[in-house]
Amino acid sequence: MAQSYTAGSGVIVDARFCVKHPVELAIVRKVMKFKAGNFAITDVNGDLLFKVNDRLFGLHDKRILLDGSGSPVLTLREKIRTMHNRWKVFRGGSTEESDHLYTVKKKSMVQFFDTKLDVFFSHNKEEKTPDFRVECESSAYVVYTGESDTILAQMNKKHTAQSVLYGKHQFLVTVNPDVDYAFIASLIVILDYVNGPDPTVLGVTSSLLGNF
Repeated sequence: MAQSYTAGSGVIVDARFCVKHPVELAIVRKVMKFKAGNFAITDVNGDLLFKVNDRLFGLHDKRILLDGSGSPVLTLREKIRTMHNRWKVFRGGSTEESDHLYTVKKKSMVQFFDTKLDVFFSHNKEEKTPDFRVECESSAYVVYTGESDTILAQMNKKHTAQSVLYGKHQFLVTVNPDVDYAFIASLIVILDYVNGPDPTVLGVTSSLLGNF
């Protein structure tokens, strides 16, 4: 069963991804690689936390978020023939409804830049009010709780000479304490796929921070 997000408990995917201190994630997307594994998500020391395995199944676009050991953490499944780029996220490698955790979709059909996402728990059937939302601010993408101003995480893009030379784009994500960073990682992966193969569409301000 899906877990509810309540004050003081940030567990959405698994308790092992919730810690009492901020978590810095470095996400590298290999923009010239159009096959499985083009996402690498590490900590600031370069240790692998997650990677993405891409697979196509019929009318659904399916991607699996794996942990550093290669075990499935989440399955991200896109329903192709929808107007809002709708994704359903399941626990582990499952696509059974009993393992459905949350749904992610674009806030509006008419979005060419600065994509906004709404996130709904599986039990939020009417989807009138999002449980979380992703907004594009002046210099970052920010993940909020519901319609409040409570920030869970924010992402900034960084350019380096190496990223241009080797066809890689890097994103730094700061996840606040007690927030499930596997959940945040899944939102960033979906955001990038919704925006298309060109990472510059993310629209976040460049930051010359050097290599991680």
